[in-house]
Amino acid sequence: MRLFLASYRFGRHAQRLARLVGGPGRVAVVPNACDAWPSAWQAAVTSDLVPLRRAGYAPEVVDLRDHLGQPAALERRLREFPLLWVRGGNTFVLRAQFARSGADRVIPDLLAEDRLAYAGYSAGACVLTPDLHGLDVVDDPQEVVTACGVAPRWDGLGLVPYRIVPHLDSPTDPDGACRRIAERYRAAGVPHHALTDDEVLVVDGDEFERLG
Repeated sequence: MRLFLASYRFGRHAQRLARLVGGPGRVAVVPNACDAWPSAWQAAVTSDLVPLRRAGYAPEVVDLRDHLGQPAALERRLREFPLLWVRGGNTFVLRAQFARSGADRVIPDLLAEDRLAYAGYSAGACVLTPDLHGLDVVDDPQEVVTACGVAPRWDGLGLVPYRIVPHLDSPTDPDGACRRIAERYRAAGVPHHALTDDEVLVVDGDEFERLG
């Protein structure tokens, strides 16, 4: 299993992602963490496509809403790519769209097969953790109801054994909410990694790195 989990895009480690995936190439961009914000959706997508292209990748949007209830079709589509890029937004909305499309089953299977690598930042990283409790401080679970028409889920995919708190001391978190989440996890003894926007976690088979 190959994972590149960041607080914000590449962090300071774009070259480490390139090594993980064997060099820039085609990448499937999953933007569904932004589905609760239709007026900002296209701009959010573009804001990821541009830096990916600058880094030498050939990004293509894979909208999970085009595969609702069609996990086999989604699997066929994702098998076309060596890299999956899952952007930030609302973690609960992303989790719901993973469930509705079957991505929460398809992606773990493809990762176990080492068919592709997974790069996710912010919500795209948090959705792989065991549990989403605590993230409601920064992500509104009720946006799932309006965006997806289902109740929010609080379980992550459990592909890593710790929770992730992004945007530690970041300009995108001016009131320090993410630091408070990390402090609550620490006080409760919850295994977690709190990441600044420069930091990334890398899983490459049995190897794990935290890069600052």
